[in-house]
Amino acid sequence: MAEVILGVDIGTSSSKGVLVDLHGGVLRSETRAHGVDRPHPGWVEMDAEVWWEEFVSLSHSLVQPGDTVVAVGVSGMGPCVLLTDAAGSPLRPAILYGVDTRATAQIDALTVQLGGHDAILGRCGSVLSTQAVGPKISWVSEHEPAIAAQARRLFMPASWLAYQLTGNYVLDHHSASQSTPLYDTGAQEWYQPWAHEIAPQLELPRLVWPSDAAGTLTPAAAHTTGLPAGIPVIAGTIDAWSEAVSVGAQQIGDLMLMYGTTMFLVHTVRTRIDVPELWGTVGAFEGTRNLAGGMATSGAITSWLKDLFGSADYPELLAEAAASGPGASGLLMLPYFAGERTPIADPDARGMIAGLTLSHGRGDLYRAALEATAMGVRHNIEQMEAAGGSIERVVAVGGGTQGGLWTQIVSDVTGRDQIVPSKTIGASYGAAFLAATLLGKLPGAYPVPQIDSWNPPVETVRPTPGVRADYDELYGLYLAAYPATSGLQHALAERQRRLTTATA
Repeated sequence: MAEVILGVDIGTSSSKGVLVDLHGGVLRSETRAHGVDRPHPGWVEMDAEVWWEEFVSLSHSLVQPGDTVVAVGVSGMGPCVLLTDAAGSPLRPAILYGVDTRATAQIDALTVQLGGHDAILGRCGSVLSTQAVGPKISWVSEHEPAIAAQARRLFMPASWLAYQLTGNYVLDHHSASQSTPLYDTGAQEWYQPWAHEIAPQLELPRLVWPSDAAGTLTPAAAHTTGLPAGIPVIAGTIDAWSEAVSVGAQQIGDLMLMYGTTMFLVHTVRTRIDVPELWGTVGAFEGTRNLAGGMATSGAITSWLKDLFGSADYPELLAEAAASGPGASGLLMLPYFAGERTPIADPDARGMIAGLTLSHGRGDLYRAALEATAMGVRHNIEQMEAAGGSIERVVAVGGGTQGGLWTQIVSDVTGRDQIVPSKTIGASYGAAFLAATLLGKLPGAYPVPQIDSWNPPVETVRPTPGVRADYDELYGLYLAAYPATSGLQHALAERQRRLTTATA
């Protein structure tokens, strides 16, 4: 009987599971695709029951006769707001992370109520934005008071899976540090005065670290999942941080780039850095600190284009984009198709494509989308270093690393090397590794155990000689395009809201 670890991640567009041995070898992996609900412009929701159904499905499919599962790792998108009653039953669909932009009025009101941007930044490491948990809870209180009155518990995908598996109500410190303004990142505990002011009815979860045990698998969960009762389940964390774990990007000076439906950046810093354009958080391991950024769309744009183009598949589009060449035949795209998170923090930003002529084809458009996300990555990197970060190593992870063109464009635009590890499965693999650390069977220095023995680097993507000057010019146009058109973007965003309200 082989001892194995199960890791499951709940993402925006799919749930992914992986079964690994105690040396990190991938025995099996599977994906369950799902969608999100967008009932109104700016709303992005998901039924939490899907998370559990897909976990159960992945568990039954991945674990086969002869496998002895000895631990379970979980992770998921976040920070999300899943409100439940005292028994953990969801009261409404979960409100997702910064891609859900409904709570703009509550962001403004709470900022004033809590003493302003500086007061919130100083205590929480981040200002209020669409990424913040507090304004979304306030939105529910204002617009769905009957649900708010019943709400007793707050979950995110990883913590809800841990609850279903163990019956214990916990949340990891990193996820809590993104629950602005409920958590004090200096004291590393819930900040009860503001928590009580925003959600007095909620019992906040007990705080642990991502690799700590949430508990052990209950007999009821064992019956449903087919897993052995009594095995440990970690608390887990937000997917981007689990992705960073999966590629060993937690040393000071590391930057993880997560190529997915959205683009996420996690930079490990020596000391706490507070800057309003980015998110200051505690890390996945006790004693570590991060400066993070996130784009609202990246792979979501390429998926959207693929759907528009009909029969074209990704390899075909990538080939045509490569043939288009640097600069996409004179096109410039702003990737703000769902507003933007960092560094502009504008939920009413909108995507734009400039320079279109009748001679442009789908390869040019697809290339422009890849270049737009690369420009966004460079914008975030420059903000991180201007704030005091020092990026010494960039590690790429996620589905977007496949095919090579996207990572090459990012290196060309940013001028940075990117290390690509042997396994780019992502957060589910990181969750499995965190579960392995719980077992105490891994080498490496603590509190930041390294995954190199599981997942060594195999490739370095280096900037293409001779293209940087062209991309520097395009990047200057990219930076100029948003302030030059933001008024138009905001007017169109307001018009979209009116049109949706009129047809509802």
